[in-house]
Amino acid sequence: MSQPANFNGKRPAIDPADTAMLLIDHQSGLFQTVGDMPMPELRLRAAALAKMATLSKLPVITTASVPQGPNGPLIPEIHENAPHAKYVARKGEINAWDNPDFVAAVEATGRKTLIIAGTITSVCMAFPAFSAVAEGYRVFAVVDASGTYSKMAQEITLARVVQAGVVPMDTAAVASELQQTWHRDDAQQWAEVYTKIFPAYQLLIESYMKAQDVQKNGEVLDSAR
Repeated sequence: MSQPANFNGKRPAIDPADTAMLLIDHQSGLFQTVGDMPMPELRLRAAALAKMATLSKLPVITTASVPQGPNGPLIPEIHENAPHAKYVARKGEINAWDNPDFVAAVEATGRKTLIIAGTITSVCMAFPAFSAVAEGYRVFAVVDASGTYSKMAQEITLARVVQAGVVPMDTAAVASELQQTWHRDDAQQWAEVYTKIFPAYQLLIESYMKAQDVQKNGEVLDSAR
């Protein structure tokens, strides 16, 4: 079994203080080609990543592949949820890591752990992930916040990134590693992040709030007797 690259035998966990997020080519045109997951879910998860980066104070770097062409512009949800994100324009490079400005932006963060998501998974996410590992970075690839043509393409890419030493993750796992604990002042905002990842989580929130109201009303009635 291959070992994750550049972790030096340590647990491959995300340290928010040493992590930057790269959101690559989440573009409206490319989203039309995604076949391994529903497009609305992919959009929500990409937005969730951007929001959790804001809550965790992670640097965010975005980029797009020929946005003036059929690939289309970046979806607006990313910069709406991460207004501090830095956008790097490319000059046609398919692999974002082949663009010197993009690499310079990553280096400028001073972080050595990268969370990467991108559409298309097998190219826009995978190619920079391979390149970053080769440059000594610890890399986590968020598979369900990327998207590709088919489930087969996703599975092939997943096998390839693991062989390269990239650690695959899902969006919820990234959120939990960054959040670390519910005992924090912004817990409500983290709960809202999870509703983007799996919307049914909103039902849990509503059930909890209703139970709290019932308990509160019961206590009021008891005190009035």
